[in-house]
Amino acid sequence: MNMLSKSIGIIGTGHFVPDNVVTNFDLEKMVDTTDEWIRTRTGIEERRIAPEGMNTSDMATEAAKRALERAHMTADDLDMIIVATLTSDMSIPSCACLVQANLGATKAAAYDLHAACSGFVYGLITAASYINTGVCKNVLIIGAEILSRVVNWKDRSTCVLFGDGAGAAVVSAVDEGYGIKGVDFGADGAGGMALCIPSSGTKLMPNDQRIEEGLTFIHMEGPEVYKFAVKTMGKTVLTSLDKAGMALEELDYFIPHQANKRIIDSAAHKLKLPADKVFVNLPKYGNTSGASVGIALDEAVRSGLIKTGDNVALAGFGAGLTWASLVMKWC
Repeated sequence: MNMLSKSIGIIGTGHFVPDNVVTNFDLEKMVDTTDEWIRTRTGIEERRIAPEGMNTSDMATEAAKRALERAHMTADDLDMIIVATLTSDMSIPSCACLVQANLGATKAAAYDLHAACSGFVYGLITAASYINTGVCKNVLIIGAEILSRVVNWKDRSTCVLFGDGAGAAVVSAVDEGYGIKGVDFGADGAGGMALCIPSSGTKLMPNDQRIEEGLTFIHMEGPEVYKFAVKTMGKTVLTSLDKAGMALEELDYFIPHQANKRIIDSAAHKLKLPADKVFVNLPKYGNTSGASVGIALDEAVRSGLIKTGDNVALAGFGAGLTWASLVMKWC
């Protein structure tokens, strides 16, 4: 059973990460933490940090170019560009519009999608819906973040977690029998304040005092977010499998949001998947939020781990609180 009336899937992927690497040992010199503490609690060993002068739209553009090349398309082929980000260059114009200009994709509509770490999967579901209704033929989805500029580098509980990067995918019609088979997504707004940037909008406008108080940086209630993630990650994939009419045993590969190794392991246990069927690049990138699933997917594809005909699940969870997953037969 396919939830879509047409066969729609991913025909090209790409990613970009900055060259600058910040290791756990580098962080030991900045805050009261240790490499062992970070690795044992999160699984993270290093992360990429964008240099001054590099913006979210720049990284998104590079990832997009690589995805278009993989899809054997040009910017003129695009009908829409959606960028999943919580760290756009500015409030307006959208990051997607900046990417559109950079690519020269003059025929494409463009807007940003704000679902934090679930954003890339939300974007894929949105793109498939546009194509299924005939509104679009080719949609570019990009997850891109510069989280290093919204973390408090004096807060050891959060600054060790996040990194910068971008992942992209071109969504289009695929051969019959392939593509997206089932999806699940949702939100629990009642838990939204567990992961937020208090002074980042019109409720508490940023000023010198709020910057000094750390209100312009990521605030996270770690235990609450962890409980939500453990509860949600495996469950949403099971729901997508059910909607696809696919048995758990038919799942070949799992690409999870890269936030915490213990959360990934918990989801893999629920899905009864061995470690070699779960893609993990968390140690070298950390949590890149909306970029996370896109980067991981592209690395898995380019390394040859995912092959034509494989049943692949993607899943994310994040601020909002939000979650999203999909199951597809890779084409």
